[in-house]
Amino acid sequence: MTDVILAITVLWGFIFIYAVMATMDFGAGFWSMLYIKSDKTNATNIANKYLSPTWEVTNVFIVAVVVAIYSFFPSAAYTLGTVLLIPGSIILLLLAIRSGFLVFSHIVSDYEKPLTYISGITGFLIPAILILVLPITHGGFVDNVNGVEQLMLGSVLTSPHALSFVLFAVSSTLFLSSLLLADFSKVAKDKHAYEIYRRDALILGPVSLLSALLIMITMRYEAFWLFNGMMDYLFWLVVSAAMFVVTGIALIIPGKNGWTGLPRLGVVSAFIQYALASYAYGRAHLPYIIYPNVTIQNGFTDPASFRALFISYIVGFIILFPGFVYFWRLFMKDERYIKNEH
Repeated sequence: MTDVILAITVLWGFIFIYAVMATMDFGAGFWSMLYIKSDKTNATNIANKYLSPTWEVTNVFIVAVVVAIYSFFPSAAYTLGTVLLIPGSIILLLLAIRSGFLVFSHIVSDYEKPLTYISGITGFLIPAILILVLPITHGGFVDNVNGVEQLMLGSVLTSPHALSFVLFAVSSTLFLSSLLLADFSKVAKDKHAYEIYRRDALILGPVSLLSALLIMITMRYEAFWLFNGMMDYLFWLVVSAAMFVVTGIALIIPGKNGWTGLPRLGVVSAFIQYALASYAYGRAHLPYIIYPNVTIQNGFTDPASFRALFISYIVGFIILFPGFVYFWRLFMKDERYIKNEH
């Protein structure tokens, strides 16, 4: 494996991890907002229990993504920074607003509901804007004016291909978050909340799959080069779809003690499903970072600098990984925390 392939693999890995964690995090904020007025269910409290510690951990990976882009592909980072100035600024603003209101929603009890609404709405909007980065890299949305690259934002917002990505981001955010919250509810032994989130996952799963099919249909007409590349990795897409079926089965098969479904299996199979699809998309996208002018080769950093940076990333991962495992064990497996027994 060459240095440039290794670098783009590390970067894509960070992007995938952040995408999965962020969708679950953002979706939890939406569900917290949606069920806040329902006195018959504990679904909002379950969502808040999940949301409280995870949004801080999730932000670690967006920092890792940004640093990796500027470290490994500095030339591409300049183009990305120029082209994505407006959507990037909007994302940063929404992240700042959401983070601030998430903090205050747990401190100022008199304003808990309006603050929860604001954090829920921004959590819904952020993935919809973040995902637009992908279709922008497919080509056709960047214009060169007097030597300066500019994003044709109007074309992006009216593109069926870009809008299909937005639908995919929103549906996947709600699907993955409801799936994880179902698992979270089962650990808490809150059967009513579990059934609510299991129902939501069963509804939103097919919507996310249909939106993925819509992406492929629109890709054929707006990014044919990428569509051809995806067809070269059709096997991975088929296996990804098969893992979606496994997720659906995991939610409907009989469980133990009167519980329907095995949500932990569903979470794992969904993660594999998105990982396989992400692999096929990433491989098909190579060698372009932004089609057709910015490639991984012409945007790559100096090889000596890459090796030093890569060693730093490995050391950092070795330090952080045990912490993330410990966090998982404390947070997702500690019934006392989930049930608020201490």
